[in-house]
Amino acid sequence: MTVVELDERLRALRGAAAETAGELRAHAMDLDADPHGTGPHLKTAAFDLIRRCTTPERFGGEPLRVGPFGYSTGSSLDTLVWMVELAHGDAGMVLAAPGPSLTGILVDQLGDDGQQEWFHRAVADGATWAFFAVTEPGRGSDAAGMETALRREDSGLYRLHGTKRYIGNGARGAVGVVFARTGSGPLSIRAALVEAADPGFDGRALPMVGLRGAALAEIRLDGVAVPEERLLARHLPPTRRGLWGAVRVFNTVRPQVAALAVGTGLACVDLVRAERPGAPGLDEVAARLEACRDLVYRAGAALDRDRDDGRLPSQAKIAAVAAAREAARWAVRSLGPAAQADHPLLEKWTRDVNAFEFMEGTSDIQRLHVARALVRGGGRTGGQP
Repeated sequence: MTVVELDERLRALRGAAAETAGELRAHAMDLDADPHGTGPHLKTAAFDLIRRCTTPERFGGEPLRVGPFGYSTGSSLDTLVWMVELAHGDAGMVLAAPGPSLTGILVDQLGDDGQQEWFHRAVADGATWAFFAVTEPGRGSDAAGMETALRREDSGLYRLHGTKRYIGNGARGAVGVVFARTGSGPLSIRAALVEAADPGFDGRALPMVGLRGAALAEIRLDGVAVPEERLLARHLPPTRRGLWGAVRVFNTVRPQVAALAVGTGLACVDLVRAERPGAPGLDEVAARLEACRDLVYRAGAALDRDRDDGRLPSQAKIAAVAAAREAARWAVRSLGPAAQADHPLLEKWTRDVNAFEFMEGTSDIQRLHVARALVRGGGRTGGQP
């Protein structure tokens, strides 16, 4: 196993992100109480860092600079380095940041030049959220069971009908992508760019227990108009349209979920270290999380080499989520019966760590991805998202 050694450039990025952790924690409880009251949080340094690291310069972005080093969009390893540190502050705040989110990854994979420019300029102001609508009630992200329909009305217009559920930013996002079927076959699934202001679009916030900053919602689509130019991957062959792009997005996002989990676990360790130095198990819990951090970095480096390589992303998510959940339980045990009452952030983090399991596929799903890769004798997971 090769450990990823961060070079001077990445160490500078890690340090810049780490400096924002305290500010994120200062905002975390207010956001948890009111996930849609994001106005007071928009000027945080971490949100500015995320905006600079996710908005392409050619579409109005301002690249992040730390000393002599510059950082552009597109590198998974870069993203994971700053994401662990921001989650060390608070993962819920990271998920509440406006910007391109998952949709930006998909648009960069499947969008033509005009679609990329339209989307990225729409979310480049630092106060606009994007949604990524795949999952459905009773279906999850099972592509074979997807029921949302994209029906052709005339030669240049389609309409969306259906319901999506558990969609991050679904009620506060202004623009995003919706996956739907144009027919019954496996190649009929398409991704359409949609604006929340369009007639027939209805986003409703859902009650949440953990990671409330993600602002999950249900989206109801009643004849939402989709001009043909808003269908992603029109310029690509049918095999490289809907599902192919979704799989690549999930491969990219799984280590990001792992990074959020690692950061949250390290935050729990920090709290115990401050309140009870030398607590039994502290070194072991911290070492396990650091090992998961390295696995996250290795997953990012693998994705930068091959966007279709999903084995390490799946492994990183399995390991990091388990380590973070155990770290939270250990922290509560270490600080005593009143730990969660005495430390509101710890109570919040014990809720948050359980949510990571269900983001971008449960651990059992990730094990299936890894097993398929091993059976095929390669590193790619392939398959359905």
